[in-house]
Amino acid sequence: MSQPCVVRVGPLMPFLEDALEREYAAPSLAEVGTQTAGLTVAVAGGGTIIGAAEMDALPGLRAVANFGVGYDNVDVEEATRRGIVVSNTPDVLTDAVADLTVVLVLDVLRQVSSADRFVRRGEWAAGGRFPLTREVRGTVVGILGLGRIGEAVAQRLEPFGARIAYHSRSPKQVPWAFHVSPVELARASDVLVVLTPGGADTHHLVDASVIDALGPDGFLVNVSRGSVVDETALVAALEEGRLAGAGLDVFADEPHVPTALLGRDDVVLLPHVGSATVQTREAMATLVLDNVAAFLATGRLVTPVS
Repeated sequence: MSQPCVVRVGPLMPFLEDALEREYAAPSLAEVGTQTAGLTVAVAGGGTIIGAAEMDALPGLRAVANFGVGYDNVDVEEATRRGIVVSNTPDVLTDAVADLTVVLVLDVLRQVSSADRFVRRGEWAAGGRFPLTREVRGTVVGILGLGRIGEAVAQRLEPFGARIAYHSRSPKQVPWAFHVSPVELARASDVLVVLTPGGADTHHLVDASVIDALGPDGFLVNVSRGSVVDETALVAALEEGRLAGAGLDVFADEPHVPTALLGRDDVVLLPHVGSATVQTREAMATLVLDNVAAFLATGRLVTPVS
């Protein structure tokens, strides 16, 4: 068997691991140790860091195929400096993430998860009355980061009667109201949906000032990266009644969730499952394999990041 040219870095879904082992005899980075000769393509899971140290460990590396639409786990600037190209898996997970985002918006407004717990605790049977909730119709949903997923969320929510607003780096040719800053968007919104990329540029973009602008009747939904929201400020706002509730699929220190959030009925907590459907994960894996095959054949990636 010829020397492998592809290496697996970090845990990957079985479908992808099996295909990489079958098609490229791709070992894991732990298996190769210092025997890295010939390894030019690394396939990384979305939660696996690929920084200078990992690049140093693979001196022949020329491409990183990242499993995920987000790529803040890869030091793209350092990779570019070294002549290493990076790919991600855009588009194929747009529908799944948009669907789940809408579910969280509906849940925080209608308090579905909280009502379920109310019944399970026996409070309904004991004569308790569940509090009134909010309708989607007429609600202003502000989308922070109007990329592919943001637009898909807006298109799904409009038939419910939601009014859409957004903030992005610049106005777009869309029929929704643009706001010049996250604070201004939060001030105009009943629900603020966070859909920006992660990374240094968006670290704590949703800080105390944004949360305060959203106000005591507002809800925060985060389906982007935990780093985008200042969790300390979020917890404080919830505990002090300065925010009505939150729907969170991502956290700053996954899989660890702030203890203060675990017992709250006004918060919906999900284990980072925005794209976690069978169909989407298989499509993501297929796109990773397409990137690997294209780079080995032509030196170019199918979906390179800029």
